[in-house]
Amino acid sequence: MEARLDYFGHPLAAKVLKHINSANKVVVDSTLPHTVQELVKLRASQINGCGFCTDMHSKDAAHAGETQQRLNLVAAWREATVFTEAERAALELTEQGTRIADAAGGVTDEAWENAAKHYDEDQLTALVSLIAVINAYNRINVINRTPAGGYQPGQFG
Repeated sequence: MEARLDYFGHPLAAKVLKHINSANKVVVDSTLPHTVQELVKLRASQINGCGFCTDMHSKDAAHAGETQQRLNLVAAWREATVFTEAERAALELTEQGTRIADAAGGVTDEAWENAAKHYDEDQLTALVSLIAVINAYNRINVINRTPAGGYQPGQFG
């Protein structure tokens, strides 16, 4: 499988990615726990069928110390007992925020209120921003058919 175009090597794409990467850096540097950030990125990538991002975020999470069991269960987090209530709230918000087109009302008040029980306003802002950013990355890579499997942890900084 080959990418449709050399997106990462294209000058226009470099300009676009500069801004998306800057937004991502703000989230990374926020008080939203890094474990939650990796779970959110992985779950959105799974939902969107982004092999490149699923590969990247599962490897980055493992490299950061996440257990293989938890990584294996992210796709089935509702039935898994290995996630905290705060992580579960973030995963629910991620799913609803990623599947906006599937739900006439968007994100439910219940999902929002549950997340708000576990995260302060800064963390909620970071969480919403992260969901938006990872969805942007996913869409770029899915549209471009960026191949998965060759990512090395820390490859992009």
